[in-house]
Amino acid sequence: MNTKRIVLLSLFIALSAVLANVKIFSTIAFDSLPAFLAAMILSPIAGGIVGALGHLLTAITSGFPLSVPVHLFIAIQMLVIVWMFGVLFEKLNQYIAMAIAIILNGPVATLLSGILIALLNHSFTIKTVSSFFLLMVLPLTLVSAANIVLAFIIQKVMKRARIKL
Repeated sequence: MNTKRIVLLSLFIALSAVLANVKIFSTIAFDSLPAFLAAMILSPIAGGIVGALGHLLTAITSGFPLSVPVHLFIAIQMLVIVWMFGVLFEKLNQYIAMAIAIILNGPVATLLSGILIALLNHSFTIKTVSSFFLLMVLPLTLVSAANIVLAFIIQKVMKRARIKL
């Protein structure tokens, strides 16, 4: 990694920290927008790092409402989802990559987080998991879609304006 890439990675992390304070619902914020943008512009792994740190910054500013272990798990999910998005974006159709990322970051991540919460609370029942899922899936999916689509639009505008990072 050269100095320019380290500075850009730091810039995306800082932007994620700022957008972590733009909360939509509980810990749902616009912190992943810079992560998806970084995955498209820098590299999939850079985007994943920004995604993981961005979620942790949002969780910190929200007081870790789902517990530290759950938020660490979500940070790992973000790293993997944004990394996968970046790889698919580079190697596959960009729109398919966006659709897959929205599904993974919305319903799939919500279900996995709900299962972990139920297991940690020793209350693993279908009702517990489904209650969390039904409460969180719509806002998470909508904000995930907004983060991904806005990052895609910004990337397109930068490309048309010939802004190279």
